[in-house]
Amino acid sequence: AHMALGQLVKAWPDDVTLVTQNIDDLHEKGGANRVIHMHGQLSRALCAGCGARWDAPPEMHTQDRCPDCDARATRPDVVWFGEIPYHMELIGAALAQAELFVAIGTSGSVYPAAGFVAEARAQGVRTLELNLTPSDTAGAFDAVRLGPATEVVPAWVAQVLEPGLG
Repeated sequence: AHMALGQLVKAWPDDVTLVTQNIDDLHEKGGANRVIHMHGQLSRALCAGCGARWDAPPEMHTQDRCPDCDARATRPDVVWFGEIPYHMELIGAALAQAELFVAIGTSGSVYPAAGFVAEARAQGVRTLELNLTPSDTAGAFDAVRLGPATEVVPAWVAQVLEPGLG
């Protein structure tokens, strides 16, 4: 699924905005080069003291010091429950400009991401859910395709990239 999305991003680099709630780098490994990580990235570190960010070492420890301010306030650069997700203005702008919003592999129960389908529909954007089972927000989508992401995502991407359909 990640490789198929990478193909889509490569085929339409100016037309696809890929937003993920995942904190891994599987989208990048799949070939996507512009990914909005709304919940941060486990491969990055954050200083809770000064806000500095840097590539995380293979192992992080509570005694690690920030390279900018020397504080012992380092942590993984991920959003914990109760914190505001990253890049919300950028995501909102992308939703406002979208022609199609696709949600893949989500429960549809964690906000603010669970509200993206309603936000997209309010803008007149077509919506599609690709999921193993219907999400909590499946009824808000124009169309729902069910099955394993390893099957439904590559099939959908192949259909979208088929000549004459894009």
